Amino acid sequence: MTFDNSREFCGHEKLSERLQIETFFANPYHSWERGLNEHTNGLIREFYPKSTNFKIVKEEDFQKVVNLINHRPRKSLDYRTPYEVFFASSDTVAFHP
Repeated sequence: MTFDNSREFCGHEKLSERLQIETFFANPYHSWERGLNEHTNGLIREFYPKSTNFKIVKEEDFQKVVNLINHRPRKSLDYRTPYEVFFASSDTVAFHP
């Protein structure tokens, strides 16, 4: 998994250990090093333009968007959904509304 260099990823070691994956950090201002992430940001922008004030977006509305995106097949994932790929090797399946 590739992260940007933000503070919210300071616990990446725990995440890496828990999910048994390798983690990497993109170079600053090199968004192409996180291609799938940037693509996902574009999908979110279809629902919420850059000027959106997320302080007024209802949590349940945003969760609907997240659910739609996570259950949308992606060519880069051999037409599987991010949900399917993430939980394919997991013993636990998350709630699927």
